[in-house]
This record gives sequence, structure tokens and C-alpha cells, in this order.
Amino acid sequence: MTWAELEGRIVVEPVPVTPGEELRIRYNGLLAESGAESVYLHYGYGTAKSWHDISSIPMQKMHEGFETRFRVENHEGLHFCFKDCAENWDNNHGRNWTYTIHNGR
Repeated sequence: MTWAELEGRIVVEPVPVTPGEELRIRYNGLLAESGAESVYLHYGYGTAKSWHDISSIPMQKMHEGFETRFRVENHEGLHFCFKDCAENWDNNHGRNWTYTIHNGR
């Protein structure tokens, strides 16, 4: 299984991201470093400027940070960022994180 580590703070697997597969995201970024007790993955599909099918799901606190899994249900671009229970955000300095969805071929 292939994975991608982004700036040493975020791990995404498997890559490439394919519709129908379960995706695991591990986060150990700014919110985790600041001592957040709970972190949520906020994600959606579409273009960087126009997300749809948006969800926020809780992440489980682990030794390496926070982790969650979800099934990729769309073939458009995947965009995500993180927030804590106090509505503090880590959105990659306004750029969020983006993955192209692989068509499976």
C-alpha cells in the first residue's frame, strides 16, 4: 500500500486516491501541537474554490496524532482541512489540502 506524507504532519493512504476505497488520514499538525483534545477532518469534493458534499468527521486521538477513515464517494477532487472543538482551523494557510481522484485505471 502506498501512502503520502505531507510536511511531516499529515499522512494519507492509500495513494493514489480512488473512488470507492477507504482513505485513512493521520494528522499531527498545528492543532495537535497546540494541545487540542479533539480534532475533526473537514472535507468535500469539487474544485478548490467550490466544494460540495461537505462533511466534518471526528478523528480519533492516537499516539502519532489524530486519525480517521472514510470511503471516497466521488470522482472529483478531494479537498480537506482540520478544525478543533473550539473552531480553530488548520487550513494550510488558506490553501487546504487537495488530492486528485484517480479513476482506477
